[in-house]
Amino acid sequence: MDGEPFRGRQAVRDGALTTYQLRTRHRAIHRDVYVPNDLEVTAMVRARAAWLWAGPDCVLTGRSAAAVHGTKWLDDNLPAELVRSDRHSPRDILVRSYDLASDEVCLARGMRVTTPARTGFDLGRRLRLDRAVPVVDALMAATRVKPADLIAIADARPGLRGVRRLRVIAELCDGGAESPQESRVRLMLVKAGLPTPETQIEFRDTYGHVFIRVDMGWREWKVAVEYDGVQHWSDRRQRSWDIDRIAMLEDMHWAVVRVSAELLTRPDVVIERVRAKLRVAGYPT
Repeated sequence: MDGEPFRGRQAVRDGALTTYQLRTRHRAIHRDVYVPNDLEVTAMVRARAAWLWAGPDCVLTGRSAAAVHGTKWLDDNLPAELVRSDRHSPRDILVRSYDLASDEVCLARGMRVTTPARTGFDLGRRLRLDRAVPVVDALMAATRVKPADLIAIADARPGLRGVRRLRVIAELCDGGAESPQESRVRLMLVKAGLPTPETQIEFRDTYGHVFIRVDMGWREWKVAVEYDGVQHWSDRRQRSWDIDRIAMLEDMHWAVVRVSAELLTRPDVVIERVRAKLRVAGYPT
């Protein structure tokens, strides 16, 4: 088959596979839903497999809808999520039974899914804050949905569980993070009482071309915060460019705080370093 989940009986009936090929070269994810033995089961694969299992009348929601919309960095091991009236399901499919308005459902990749706004709304009201912000950030980056779109649904459905949490999360997301770790750094700073940083700050030359971009920071105080993933240390060219980039920023009188994965485990150190740079720059901390 073409590397996606498929219905086994239909494939045999159509002559695409023999029963022997189905049994030996593929494995069942759900009843009569198969994938090739060597296929990596991602969040997107789980979403399509659940949609095939439940039938075309279901609506994918939550992380499954996010996967269909192209959201990065989802946990591939978590169950698929869908909405339908029958709550019975296998262990690795979560079935929701809440009502969806017609304008909260769209067609994507041939499947019925919640719209990006409704998807972000549901993720924000169901997930813990530290888990929700990176996922909703990634959804916003993939779809260009805005925090205001999520708040609009909250305004229309004030009685739903988790709406208050969603409002807080929507205010903390902007779609600018390029990794979950960047979202976590930004969340760490805001929870510490520092002003919300602007994400993906661009520096342009005299011709208007972007020549530097920093993960987050504050233009008013010229303080930048950079999360350095593993490539910043393992890639020779990236490391060399980082050195040049920091020097150029310092020439423009910007202070830069660099955060590594190890430093993320010591949030007090990161917060104090950022606070100190802001204080020197004139921020009344």
